[in-house]
Amino acid sequence: MHSLIQKYNIPGPRYTSYPTVPYWNKEGISKKDWIHSFQKSYQESNQSEGISLYIHLPFCESLCTFCACHKHITKRHEVEEDYIDTVLKEWKLYLDLVNEKPIIKELHLGGGTPTFFSSMQLKKLINGLLLDAEKHPDYEFSLEGHPNNTTKEQLQTLFDLGFKRISFGVQDYDPIVQKAIHREQSFENVANVTRWSREIGFTSVSHDLIFGLPFQTNEKIIDTIEKTKLLQPDRISLYSYAHVPWVKGVGQRGFNEQDLPKDNQKRELYEIGKHLFSEMGYIEIGMDHFALPSDSLYKAIEEKTLHRNFMGYTANKTQLMIGLGMSAISDSWYAFAQNVKTVKEYQKLVNEGEIPVFRGHLLTEEDVVVRQHILNIMCHFSTSWDLETASIYELETALELLKEMEEDGLVVVRKNGLYVPEHARPYVRNICMAFDMHLKKNKPDTQLFSMTI
Repeated sequence: MHSLIQKYNIPGPRYTSYPTVPYWNKEGISKKDWIHSFQKSYQESNQSEGISLYIHLPFCESLCTFCACHKHITKRHEVEEDYIDTVLKEWKLYLDLVNEKPIIKELHLGGGTPTFFSSMQLKKLINGLLLDAEKHPDYEFSLEGHPNNTTKEQLQTLFDLGFKRISFGVQDYDPIVQKAIHREQSFENVANVTRWSREIGFTSVSHDLIFGLPFQTNEKIIDTIEKTKLLQPDRISLYSYAHVPWVKGVGQRGFNEQDLPKDNQKRELYEIGKHLFSEMGYIEIGMDHFALPSDSLYKAIEEKTLHRNFMGYTANKTQLMIGLGMSAISDSWYAFAQNVKTVKEYQKLVNEGEIPVFRGHLLTEEDVVVRQHILNIMCHFSTSWDLETASIYELETALELLKEMEEDGLVVVRKNGLYVPEHARPYVRNICMAFDMHLKKNKPDTQLFSMTI
């Protein structure tokens, strides 16, 4: 196993989209083409399954050095009102493009730190979004919370607005690790917000942990998981730390490279977590998620409805996801579009009446077929093909690239499909890379992605 880790631990995408962002069209996407794609997808999906909304709330009071998200660091809470007003104006720009009320199936508040915002501003945001929209009968509203600043009032306000799922960023409980990543928070704070959420009525509480952080050891991750066991969240995410300082600059330079666990040592951290979670009754979901059998994420696996998008794994599939806010990414299935990356420019464009898209990608017929294969592999560890769709993309090339992985026991290829054995799931990103036509045709000269394992 150790030799395979060394062999396959190479830079590779996490495949929250296909094509991945570095391989989007260099010329971008025109706003006219994005609007056309949005309207086409909306007409096809709004009445049948509803749409998803992702709201990017970018403000954080301090910088966490492990974070690769787009954020804006400030302690000035007077920025809240103008930002919420701008998000609602952007939503109105989309509403003006359709002739019926959107049916919202999924709404997620991400960041940044959504709990940076006051209860009053969060209420204003959600009520404003729902003013000219309807909730799907099976809607799911969720948010990310910071254990250090989430209040009972915020939780109660959001619960009253329909939120039932929340995830808290824990990362690691060890004080040395916390200091290195500039995310110092106590177990007591995490315990409090977890307890409050359940008392108020949230039905799914998730804790996000990270392996591969600086100074992390087997003993430290065991201690973190033992503390997590005391709180028994409904879901646990155990993410691989994506060290990409060439993308995020100084934010990920708060420690030295030699402080990071490498290769076999890093993978052992994950295997320890996986083993302990299994003993605790959690089921492994996809690539880096674990859930209790009572949680909707596990039920999605059972019913084969698990989906993956820019928010990661989700129990709700919608064809159309609209991203609102600075740097938010929208997905119509046929195209991607990303908003501008600074608060100042975002507010300027929206206030001028423009949808603030600055780059994107129109998917080709080949892209759509390959995207489905990668989605199948990431969510269900299997995919299938037929001669008609195989003629659209380079299936033979993909199968040739999979031969060595098949010899190494990482994938089983059959005439009309493949599946990934359970022991080979750590290599799922490598298997997806065999189908990635953009990666094969345009191998990067410099490192674009984090390591796969």
